[in-house]
Formats: sequence, C-alpha cells, structure tokens
Amino acid sequence: MWIEQPPLLYRLLFPEAIWRIKHRNRKTAYLTFDDGPIPEVTPWVLDTLDRYEVKATFFFVGDNVKKHPHLYEEVKRRGHSYGNHTMHHLQGFKTTRLRYMRDITEADNLIDSPLFRPPHGLMRWAQAKAIKTHYNIVMYDLVTRDYNRKMPPERVLGNVKRFARNGSIIVFHDSLKAERNMKVVLPQAIEWLRSEGYELLPLPM
Repeated sequence: MWIEQPPLLYRLLFPEAIWRIKHRNRKTAYLTFDDGPIPEVTPWVLDTLDRYEVKATFFFVGDNVKKHPHLYEEVKRRGHSYGNHTMHHLQGFKTTRLRYMRDITEADNLIDSPLFRPPHGLMRWAQAKAIKTHYNIVMYDLVTRDYNRKMPPERVLGNVKRFARNGSIIVFHDSLKAERNMKVVLPQAIEWLRSEGYELLPLPM
C-alpha cells in the first residue's frame, strides 16, 4: 500500500506538492502518464483516450521529447495537458540539487509547461524548494504499478479499484516496461471509473 497510495506522513514532507484535487460537488479523477513519449506506446494511449473521449496529463522525459518531437506535438494537438519529468529521468535522492535543477531546466527548453513531477516520486527537500519557485509540483494519490512486470493486469486493475477516490491523481506509464499491463488495464480502468461516477479530467496548466 505504501507504493500504491502514499501515506499521510510522506505527503506531509512535501506540503508544496499537489497530491490530490478534491472537488466538493464533483467526483473527479485525473489520469496521468509518466516517462513518454515513445512511438511504441504513446500513440496507442492517445487513440485509447480518444476512443473514450478522455483528456489526461502526460509527464514527459525531455530526452524522449528530443527524440520524438512529433509525439510531443501530437499530445498537445489532441488537447491533453503535460508536464516536465526531467531530461534524463533522474532520481532526486541520488542527484545533487544543482545537477537536478540543470536537468529540469534542460527539459524545460523542450517542454513548455508549469507542471513538474519528480521521477519515482522522489526528491530532496532542497530540490522541492527550488522547483516550487518555477513549477507546480504534481505528485500522485494512486500508483497503478503497471510498470511491474511481475504483477498481472488483474492486480494492477485491482489497485485502481481499491485505492481510487474523489480527486485521485492516478499514475500510469506510457513506457515499454508498462506496455503489457497498461494496454490491458487502461480501458478497463476508464470504464470502471466512469461506472463509479468519476469525471476524468486533465490537470490544469
């Protein structure tokens, strides 16, 4: 459960971050996709979202945007929101503040967005303080764990059903590691969330 839904204590370590967006009079959830864009997976995600008429939010790795700029433009063209996920998918705990900020800035030259999500959801306090001066830090309320190749699709979908709640920011991945699970689970998750009365929205930019 610690991975799927971060505990309150961890959330309190980063009060400047957005973990959940709860509306009083609306039941909402926010689908997000990390680590793309890549040609093997991102177009399928976009087509699936179109099929269900859902808008979502993509957190791009700058190096992937550099390699596949047409996919970056396609996400924008289809009306989804998007954010910075560093240039080289650096983990904050293993990176100095200076190097981390330089990597984010390098990605910012390619990704025009006020949104930032740290890879693995990990960063140091000093990094968060510096990032907050330039970006809205978006964390998450539910990690599907679609990237776990040892976890069958049924369990990934089960994570959505167990932990989704009003205002949940839900993490999927448009990556090769997640492809097998995500392609099975995403349509089922959208259908289940809607059957439960959730309105699926993109994060505001």
